[in-house]
Amino acid sequence: MPLVEPRYRPLFLALFSVFTLYGTSMTIIGATLPKILADFGWSYLVAGLVLGAGAVAYFSGTFVAGYLLKLWGPKQVILLGLAVIAVGLAFFATTPVALANILLNALIGIGQGCVEVGVNWLALRIDTANNGRPMNLMHGAFAIGAILGPFAVGLLLNGGFDWINVYRGMAVIVALLIVVVALLPMRLGATAPTEQIETQQRLSVSAAYWLSFLALFFYVGVELGVSNWVAEYFVAVFAYPPADSAQLVSLFWAGLLAGRFGVPLLYSGSRQDVLLIGLSIVATASISALSLLGFATPGAFTHTAGILLVFFSGLGCSIYYPAVITLIGNCFPHAQSQAVAFAATGGGVGSFVFPFLMSALASGWGIRAGFATYAVFAIAMTFAAAGLVLSARQRRKH
Repeated sequence: MPLVEPRYRPLFLALFSVFTLYGTSMTIIGATLPKILADFGWSYLVAGLVLGAGAVAYFSGTFVAGYLLKLWGPKQVILLGLAVIAVGLAFFATTPVALANILLNALIGIGQGCVEVGVNWLALRIDTANNGRPMNLMHGAFAIGAILGPFAVGLLLNGGFDWINVYRGMAVIVALLIVVVALLPMRLGATAPTEQIETQQRLSVSAAYWLSFLALFFYVGVELGVSNWVAEYFVAVFAYPPADSAQLVSLFWAGLLAGRFGVPLLYSGSRQDVLLIGLSIVATASISALSLLGFATPGAFTHTAGILLVFFSGLGCSIYYPAVITLIGNCFPHAQSQAVAFAATGGGVGSFVFPFLMSALASGWGIRAGFATYAVFAIAMTFAAAGLVLSARQRRKH
């Protein structure tokens, strides 16, 4: 069976490009965070507020996008998201004033939320076999962008390039992609399930509906938290040079990429639930070990072990998000836009709460204690995933 039906391949490739750029927009702020802290003189708390503003806007955008899909359709929602991202990137970091950057990152977050829901909805409709492989590949595109962004930032910083201009270049690339998407037809075949109006009361009585929110709340908070702070963690704890530590963000996303491409290519089954739990355990163990390593004496062993643990943390996280989206989409085939948007909103809430909590703890107790919180909540995300799997099985039986 092909990974994507031939009739959907042009659409899939276009969405793949959109999600690649989306992944880059999610990680370049984390990759430049050490430079931002040094050049703008921000504290960890101020940095947390800037990151948190994007997260609040993101989960607000995902929630609203679920309803906009019914009114406008996926193409218009994705175009709106890309346009808002382009505006935010064009002006981000033009001034060290924290409030201005908080508002600009909020704009970027709103756009990211619209892109997230629009592309996920289309990926579910393309997956006519309901095996989750197109969704895994699509989120592999996100990982590619998340790798390329920090990698490019590291190369540019080593070459003496002004890090502020990175955001201007990204804005231009997003603007070009808007033109491509605007010219792209987004037609789905007759096999796609028909959306029906589901009252919030009918959806909210399902345990799977709430567990999907909770699962992505913990997961996205952990994933983006590690991604945003791992560079600064290595600079502060292991005395890594800022330019070299930026590559660790790419390494984390390289682990995600390995899993998101490796699973669909090497595994032809449909047991997304088993993969979800297994790799979630890998992520939890790796992040926990990385947190404990921060309390050891820095040296060659801690450097090597830390690098390996960053990769395996990403590998363990790789299948979590697409597997949860696939599970909840299959639970509500006639209300996918609302179900997917609500689950993604949980992720957005987590991406706000966790970096803010991290910045507060890092300011008061040090970055080691702050980073250790991700290990605690990685355990929670594994339990939430297990609950979702059991609830989805019971729903299918009935």
